Amino acid sequence: MHEIDDFLKKHRVTEIEAIIPDMAGIARGKIIPRSKFEAGESMRLPQAVMIQTVTGDYPEDGTLTGVTDPDMVCVPDPSTLRIIPWATDPTAQVIHDCMHFDGTPVAISPRHVLRRVLEKYREQGWKPVVAPELEFYLVDVNKDPDLPLQPPVGRTGRPETGGQSYSIEAVNEFDPLFEDIYEYCDIQDLEVDTLIHEIGAAQMEINFLHGDPLKLADQVFLFKRTVREAALRHQMYATFMAKPMEAEPGSAMHVHQSVVDAETGRNLFSASDGQPSDLFHSYIAGLQAYTPALMPIFAPYINSYRRLSRFTAAPIGVQWGYDNRTVGFRVPHSEPAARRVENRIPGVDCNPYLAIAATLAAGYLGMTQGLKASAPLASDGYQQRYQLPRNLEEALTQMSGCAPIAQMLGESFVKAYLALKETEYEAFFRVISSWERRHLLLHV
Repeated sequence: MHEIDDFLKKHRVTEIEAIIPDMAGIARGKIIPRSKFEAGESMRLPQAVMIQTVTGDYPEDGTLTGVTDPDMVCVPDPSTLRIIPWATDPTAQVIHDCMHFDGTPVAISPRHVLRRVLEKYREQGWKPVVAPELEFYLVDVNKDPDLPLQPPVGRTGRPETGGQSYSIEAVNEFDPLFEDIYEYCDIQDLEVDTLIHEIGAAQMEINFLHGDPLKLADQVFLFKRTVREAALRHQMYATFMAKPMEAEPGSAMHVHQSVVDAETGRNLFSASDGQPSDLFHSYIAGLQAYTPALMPIFAPYINSYRRLSRFTAAPIGVQWGYDNRTVGFRVPHSEPAARRVENRIPGVDCNPYLAIAATLAAGYLGMTQGLKASAPLASDGYQQRYQLPRNLEEALTQMSGCAPIAQMLGESFVKAYLALKETEYEAFFRVISSWERRHLLLHV
């Protein structure tokens, strides 16, 4: 706590936002006066916070977090302490780990799920390295959820029309916003790299520098919050929905990943002669074998599956290929020391802790089971058959029947996660859409 105390004094912090990421990646927690925080009194939250749906509901199964609705102890991680740059008064934020009163971790906490997978790598003497890439849309302020979203107006006074892939001028339309985003990221030590304009109207992508999976998950968690806050200050919304607009492509969180020897730092995806190693092919095979069962994490909402369609810059299967953006797993051209796999399947609406844990878990299973990958695909992946679940209901069924994934992520976590997602699906299923009223009301 000395490290935290020194930080609070240096920045003259008056209050602290003590936060945890829930299953959806939403920040939950409490705002605590500095004096109370420095007194060392632990923050407590109900364990049920972890299984609250995006609609504010809860699964009916009371055993998922204990039938008495118990508390959990939230312990600050000093490495995550940062100033909140948009706060009016000097305010800090710190991510907490969720523990039981006996000191054991809360198994359904997303941060613990990622730690659990990383521990399995450590036991093998391996260290995974990741680099997330986040796509998101800027949209005009939309106060009526029944109205379609529209691109915002930039400095020219006109909204975008048509695709503007990699357009510098299209990014420049929103220079004041991105100046704030970069400043906010710099203050928070979020290691963002390049900014590009993606295919969709006012669709952007920010890439992160490669590094430790837990640290990168923390940064993505904070980055989403940062972008939304910055956009609001420029009278627009930033959305991380997977498919926010009908006529525009969806948004992904691509994850570049490799595995190095924990002692030497040698890339285990490359053999001594510089060629792809057996572990490299087995890692890809693990992604191919287990990704269908991990889709409730990679594509966690009904909306997520609207993104995964042919010819929309999103994969539909688990093929892999060299520098092939039409497949689920792309291997970019690189030197042997930088050989890596890009998982292009996760949507940007996923929880970063869970998505990174899931993709690393699949690769780990492939390596430890000695699985064999298919031949790389050199043709158009969109011409292949669908290999991924087409909807959330099918994805939940596949996850519920996959014992190796439950063993990797934790059986209690998988049980709770499935229950949460089934509750969300049931809430959506009760809604009668405008499409149904338009086409079925008087015609069937």
